[in-house]
Amino acid sequence: MEPPGTAPGSDPLITSAFMSIVPKDTSKIGRVSVRRKGLRLTYTCCTHLVHNPYTGCADSVQQGVQTMCNLYSLTTTQSAIADLVNLWRDDTGNLPAMPAIYPDYPAPVITQEDGSRVLRMMRWGMPSPAFALKGKKTDKGVTNVRNTSSPHWRRWLGPAHRCVVPFTSFSEYKAVKGGPPEVVWFAPTGEQKTLFFAGIWTEWTSVRKLKEGEVTADLFAFLTVEPNAVVAPIHPKAMPVILRSADAVEHWLTASPQDALRLQRPFADDGLRVVDEAV
Repeated sequence: MEPPGTAPGSDPLITSAFMSIVPKDTSKIGRVSVRRKGLRLTYTCCTHLVHNPYTGCADSVQQGVQTMCNLYSLTTTQSAIADLVNLWRDDTGNLPAMPAIYPDYPAPVITQEDGSRVLRMMRWGMPSPAFALKGKKTDKGVTNVRNTSSPHWRRWLGPAHRCVVPFTSFSEYKAVKGGPPEVVWFAPTGEQKTLFFAGIWTEWTSVRKLKEGEVTADLFAFLTVEPNAVVAPIHPKAMPVILRSADAVEHWLTASPQDALRLQRPFADDGLRVVDEAV
């Protein structure tokens, strides 16, 4: 996967605009507008323009101040992940460090298959509810799921469609009076540097982007809940559901839906810390 900052195969002007508005420091937010042959690229205070490895060009990713975690990182090793979850098979190949994972990016996800754990790549963003697609030609997907009582999400709450998503840090937007929002990063405390989002996944056929056309892909999202005392001052609306222990991962992947959803609770206050950048 190409990291933010490169857009191979793109129009040179697009590449120039891309590189000028997607800084290495993802907390920097600005606005750039470029026109060429009717094409207009805009990077606003809550939008990241990133290289999408599926389309080979720069795509905008709406972030919104009230949008839950739509940017996270995974910079640990595959062996470290395997040790934490008793991995049986790794289908991801040579996995590079991923300091910035955005919606619709491919990211490593762990599923339970025939009693064994498998690490494989999926695209971030579950199928959207029908009401959200009215009048639209594409489905960009839903990255965060809060209302697990909704019939749309209940169908994927069984063990066959539950997953865990490894991460080393995640971000939220902090509203700044009179200015653009700030990106604030959160990372684990203690010796264990890799934690897991409690997620769901499915194979789905849809049009994610018009230029890509209809595709069948494995998609994932993770659950959210009210924030703990560390996240709430930055983002009072929600935080991801986070798992640390091997027992919690086992419970999420194998328990009945009713029992598994007991893990949809705020992470311990002493389990997260604010950091200056993605780790």
